[in-house]
Amino acid sequence: MTHSESGKKIEIEIRGLSVTYRGREADVHAVKNCSFSVARGDVVGLVGESGSGKSSALMAIPQLLPSGTLVDGQIICGGLDLAKLSENAMNEWRWRKIALVPQGAMNSFTPHLTVERHITEVLEHHLKTPKNEGKKRAVSLMEAVGLDARILSRYPHELSGGQKQRAALALALACDPDFLLADEPTTALDVITQKEVLETIANLVRDRGMGLILVTHDLPLAAGACDTLIVMKDGAIVESGPSEDIIASPGNAYTRTLIDAIKEMEVPS
Repeated sequence: MTHSESGKKIEIEIRGLSVTYRGREADVHAVKNCSFSVARGDVVGLVGESGSGKSSALMAIPQLLPSGTLVDGQIICGGLDLAKLSENAMNEWRWRKIALVPQGAMNSFTPHLTVERHITEVLEHHLKTPKNEGKKRAVSLMEAVGLDARILSRYPHELSGGQKQRAALALALACDPDFLLADEPTTALDVITQKEVLETIANLVRDRGMGLILVTHDLPLAAGACDTLIVMKDGAIVESGPSEDIIASPGNAYTRTLIDAIKEMEVPS
């Protein structure tokens, strides 16, 4: 499906998703029968403490979980169950339909390639874009994510943390996907840079009519950027709804605990 298809609601629908990691002594049930959906135009935050299953749920969508992981349930998009696609078929969806901003921006990059070459390679491989057009697209993407075009000639190790994360965002946006998956995209950044990067992501997604699933343990950060929050605990969804409603009146004891902890941190000593 493409952006130009009118009259159809393009969405990812997760139905009864369970993710189990095989262990030598015992299996780990990371995600337990979770169901939710995100449509183009939706900005959704998947929040919870470390180990709550949020990243496992996210990475199941593009089939990027470790080999041997058991995945049950359905991931429906464009009339297909992505969970049942072959690796070759899934490669047709990655980048062009569903793109990932991974945890830790360096995971997006190969050290010996410039930022420009990363972008043009993606465009050449997935869209058969000629190199000269790819360079123009790379300049446009730098502008979109708030970076100077001179960054394109640099190597990943020459960039600051915030620059790397913005460059990783530009790379994910290269093929103009319908959906962006962001897994803890502001990890290891200072508080001010975190807010700026997340605002850039949310604004670009809204401007382009994309759908976003943002995974983060930072509830206030998610609440400030996302329209909808999905709260996870021990692999299960315990609460979901509009961000404002959940922050103002949480219905679940675990969510209340998260919000109370934030309020305690905000009280001046």
